[in-house]
Formats: sequence, structure tokens, C-alpha cells
Amino acid sequence: MDADLITRARAWAAEDPDELTRAELERIVEAVEAGADRADLADRFAGTLEFGTAGLRGALGAGPNRMNRVVVVRAAAGLAAYLNDTGHRGGSVVIGFDARHNSDVFARDTAEVMTGAGLKALVMPRPLPTPLLAYAIRELGCAAGVMVTASHNPPQDNGYKVYLGDGSQIVPPADTEIAARIAAVGALADVPRGGVGTVVGENIVDRYLDTVADLAQDGPRDLNIVYTPLHGVGGSTVVQVLETAGFSAPHVVEQQEQPDADFPTVAFPNPEEPGAMDLAMALAAKTDADLVVANDPDADRCAAAIRGPHGWRMLRGDEVGALLADHLLAAGRQGTFACSIVSSSLLGKLAAAAGQPYAETLTGFKWIAKVDGLAFGYEEALGYCVDPEHVKDKDGVSALLMVCEIAAQAKADGRTLHDLLDDIAARHGLHATDQLSVRFEDLAAIPATMQRLREAPPAVLGGLAVERVEDLSLGSDALPATDGLRFFLAHGARVIVRPSGTEPKVKCYLEVVIPVDAEDGVDAARIAAVGRLDAIKGDIRAAAGL
Repeated sequence: MDADLITRARAWAAEDPDELTRAELERIVEAVEAGADRADLADRFAGTLEFGTAGLRGALGAGPNRMNRVVVVRAAAGLAAYLNDTGHRGGSVVIGFDARHNSDVFARDTAEVMTGAGLKALVMPRPLPTPLLAYAIRELGCAAGVMVTASHNPPQDNGYKVYLGDGSQIVPPADTEIAARIAAVGALADVPRGGVGTVVGENIVDRYLDTVADLAQDGPRDLNIVYTPLHGVGGSTVVQVLETAGFSAPHVVEQQEQPDADFPTVAFPNPEEPGAMDLAMALAAKTDADLVVANDPDADRCAAAIRGPHGWRMLRGDEVGALLADHLLAAGRQGTFACSIVSSSLLGKLAAAAGQPYAETLTGFKWIAKVDGLAFGYEEALGYCVDPEHVKDKDGVSALLMVCEIAAQAKADGRTLHDLLDDIAARHGLHATDQLSVRFEDLAAIPATMQRLREAPPAVLGGLAVERVEDLSLGSDALPATDGLRFFLAHGARVIVRPSGTEPKVKCYLEVVIPVDAEDGVDAARIAAVGRLDAIKGDIRAAAGL
């Protein structure tokens, strides 16, 4: 077994064009031959990094089960073959990249493979936000787009997102068709390589910035803003959009202002993670800010924090989604309002009250973007699409601008975002959400957890009867099959349990609906919701063996 593993590792190293990963693999092989633990080497060759509807994402390093130049070249060759086979021969592919380790290298490799396959490669001029790449696909009339990013993953990761010509991420069957062509790629030396493509002019950035800024309606602009790009690529883009729209320059968290692939000030570069927003909130307290806003490193997500009675607090993704939807509906936005199944059911009630259609999709913006007549879409993981006409993906830049617009109008009216959320709760009931997320070291334990819940589903969660269980793996007329379970509880409460699509986690999404009594007010409903959510969380943790 070791001999076969070492043979495969040496063969991989022999065709690796990257000196660093080739040397890394050779050192590991030599160490294993000298008697070192083989676990790391075995893991690198335990399989191939899977190409799916999220493209590729994984830890950087040598071997087929890591993100590296060999894997990227094969992925690019498979994508090029798919495009040539589906009527796009000679078409253009626009390639974007963020500031992570090797993102620019992977982008250049992709460009050379595209030109080698007879396609035109258009490369973004510098590290830029993911939504700008999604915008460029349709603006430039491309057959496809590639974004090299791992979004909010840890610094050791990178990824590869693929979009088709409609400007949205791939969904089945395109993913399996591309994956089949990747698997058919032969020796790396036989993959044709052409030139580095054409660098797109900065005017594409300017057009995107103007398009985003134009979303803001006339209105108040008095707002003291704190902003952090979390060491990512959103910084200059967001500052320019805010200023173009008439806002004063935000206070930017200095320690996190410049792109840094190591993300030195945060454990995880994700605004949802504990501690990630601490520097921003400290700056907000120092500057007496009205609002804190943030992006994740590739700026496709937007986070917001507001001042509360006990200091600054993060708004949940569902709260921001409700504020944005309520704002757009009040402004007369027509079309379908959509969210993922793990997001709050409140969006359906907001849309219905305004006489607009509502749709529910699987998790991931690739599904939300496919909704016919989409007017607004969001997912609770801080992803919002407020301008589907121009960006058919989540866009943390345009969402951030709209949150600032809403906050500025509220301030001018002597109110806060907290007050606006209270108004929504008074009309539709308090929809309170929470999440239980458990990271696994042993990936085999994830399907075992799901199987445990399928075989022995709980009858009661948090004192509420489980009225119905839906196994999402069976699919339905409304939703394609996916690994997940949905528990419908009494009084409108629900729990969804699913493995994460991008991380080794099982996630449980909780929602309770508490009527708001006119006399007791929203605060009493919030107190009741916290207790009920805690009870549900404890019970689902026990039932799932988490």
C-alpha cells in the first residue's frame, strides 16, 4: 500500500508545475520513506478535490485532494472542453481573483488554458470582489466566468467558482458535465496552454461602481459609519461607492483595511464568527458611530451591527434580509422575493402582504439566482441580492449601500434599525432565528449524524410537538434532492439540519414565531423567543448526538 501511495505521489510531483508544492510533496514522500507517519500523505491522495455546484474549495497544498496548480489546470481544461462542446467555441471567459494565497497564479493558469483551448480569456485587472466578476460576465457578454476565491474560509484555503453566461453560478447538470470532462483530462503536459489573455480595463470597475451607487434613492445621507473589509478586497470599492452615493467617508478599521491573505487579526475571516467584528465595534464605540458594516474577504457577503442597550450587537442575516426586503417592497419593487430554506419564513409574509410572489430554494445563491422574475433574494449566511438585473449573485457591496441608506433615513426620522425591526415584528410576529453549528474532525461522523436523525427523529423539540418531518434527500416538486431534514413544530417553529456545503460541519437552523402582544410589546416577545430557542437547541443537540 505504501509503495503504491509513494508511486502515485512521485508521479504527481513529476508533473506539478509549481516548484513550491512539488518540493513540499517530495519532502513528505522522503519523510514517509524514512518511517514518518503516512497519514498526511495518504489524505492528500485519498481522493480528488470534488468539483460540484460550489466549484472547488479546499486547503492549499500538493496532491489531488488539495487546491494547487495541477488541480486548477485540470479544472480549467474541463471547463474549456465543456464550453467548446456546448456551443461556445471561441467565446470569452472572464476570470477574477481575490487576494488569497495563489489566487493570481490560479487565475493566470486558467487564462492560459482557456486561450490554449481556443477561447478568449479576459482577466480582471487586480484583486476585486466576487460580485464584480458576476457583473462583468453579463456586462462583457461572456460565455462563462471563473472567480478564484475561498470567500470567508480560513487563510490556508482557496477555491474556484464557476459561472455560466447568465451570470449565475453553475447548477446541475452543468456541474456533473464539467466534472466528467475534468476527469477525462489526461497528462498535464498534454493540456494546451496559450497566452495570458487580455487584462480588462479599469472601466469595468467604474461601471460596476456607478451601477451600485445608482441603486441609492434620493434621501438623507447623515450617517456616521464604521466599516471593515476584514483584510479582504472590498475596501476601496465600498468606500468609493459610499462616497459616490453621497455618504461621508466611513471610519475604516485600520488593522483590517488592506488585503492580507493571512488574515492576522481574526481566527476566521467571517463576520459571523465570534471576535471577527470586535475591532470594528471598538472603533464604533470610539467614534460614536451610527452603524457598523462589514464584508467578508471577497465582499460577496455583508454584515451589520447596531447599538443596543448592552453595547453593539450583530444583526442576524435574517434581520438584515427583512430590513432590505421591507425597504424594497415599500419602494414598490415588483417580482419574486426568494430565500433559501434555512432562512426565516418572515420573507414569505412580507412578500404576501405586499402582493408579491415568494419562492423558497435550496441553500446557496446558485439556486436563488435561478428563480424566475427574481426581485430580491437572500440567505441567512449574510448573502443578499438587491440588484438581480445586474448581479445574479449575492453582492456585499450593493447590500451594504442599501443598509446604509435605510439607516440614514431611519436616523433622519429619529429612529433606528432596531425600531424598524420592531415595526416588522409588530405586523407579522417576532421571527427569531438561531443556529447550532458543529465542526467535525472525522468527516465520516457527518452522514452518521444525519442517519441518526432519520432513524430516530425527535417527537418534541423545546417543548413543542414535531408535527411533520421532511426528508429533503427525497426531493419534491418544489425542491431538488439535498441532504437535509426539516422539522415543522407547533406554532410556526421549525428546525432544519444539514451538512455544510463548504465546511466540515453539521448545521442546525432554528426559528420560532412569537406573536407580539400590543400591551407587552416586542421586548417581551424577544425574551420568550430566547428561552424557546435555547430549549430547542438543547433538544436537537441531544437528538443528533452533537
